[in-house]
Amino acid sequence: MAYVLHFVPDRNLSDPLGAIPNRGDLLTALVPKLVMVLALLAAIGLIGGWFLAGRMLRPLHAIHSVAQKVAAGSLEDRVRLPGRRDEFGELARTFDAMLDRIQSSLNEQRRFAANASHELRTPYAVERAMLDVALADPAGVDVPKLLRRLDQTNHRGTEMVEALLALAALDQGRTPPLVPIDLAELTANVVLELTELADHAGITLITSFGEGDLDGAAPLIRQLVTNLVLNGVRHNTGPSGRVEVTTGTTTDGRSELQVVNTGPVVPPQLLTTLTEPFVRGAGRQAASGSPGADSAPLGSGLGLAIVARVAHVHGADLTLSALPEGGLHVRVTFTAPGGMTAR
Repeated sequence: MAYVLHFVPDRNLSDPLGAIPNRGDLLTALVPKLVMVLALLAAIGLIGGWFLAGRMLRPLHAIHSVAQKVAAGSLEDRVRLPGRRDEFGELARTFDAMLDRIQSSLNEQRRFAANASHELRTPYAVERAMLDVALADPAGVDVPKLLRRLDQTNHRGTEMVEALLALAALDQGRTPPLVPIDLAELTANVVLELTELADHAGITLITSFGEGDLDGAAPLIRQLVTNLVLNGVRHNTGPSGRVEVTTGTTTDGRSELQVVNTGPVVPPQLLTTLTEPFVRGAGRQAASGSPGADSAPLGSGLGLAIVARVAHVHGADLTLSALPEGGLHVRVTFTAPGGMTAR
């Protein structure tokens, strides 16, 4: 504008048609309007900037608010920014997903702690009751039977503590180093150790050991096999029941373990929960008075939970199938040798 005014005369000129405005006249007319326009643009800029800044920072305020509530102990609140497809929306969704995982983990820990406290009290309460009955009538006590039952109850409590420690170690990621394992040899040794228990329970062990190699943590794989065979013996039909243990290699070179046992019918709604801690199926116990009642008592409810965790840390596929005639078919398919590292 200054360039244009440079060519406008700075004095009054006359023209037959009228007066011609000079530079001063133009400045007097334009400056107030320019000031108004600039003020309006500045106001629009400030309002627009405030609006945009608020819109941009609103997700951060929401995340900050939820973070404060989480810090105070509340895990129920979520940011929830539907419709946003920018970086802030992605951040909010990631934050909500993190809170979901934390809440799920804490709920699982609380449920586990509650179940563990109940399960650990049970064997000692049973011991206390048996001793109270014996003290009330010492003359009528069958001492050998009492000692046998106390030993069984104590063994169950010890077994449960060991299972809890094993499960806690797996949950904390403490996995032993991986070594080459001959699955057939390891499984055969486990079955040999459990043969006497199965015989006392009246359960027939049927085995077929095909070749199968894998890389794994030997103590954990042994525990997995032991838990599956014990599960088949304990949760069976009693005398005349059977447990079939098979090892082999799939067509794609993966080692596989299968354990099939007779037993009560497992409802479909129960099947999906058997790998959760302290879940037992109805009737999944050797009948009282049978040979298996003394030698194969009800387990800790952690056997299949530990199996599932061991399978997970080894990258193995675990499949549980309920048999129509009753019983369970468990299949564990391991990763081929050299195909995994401990999780």
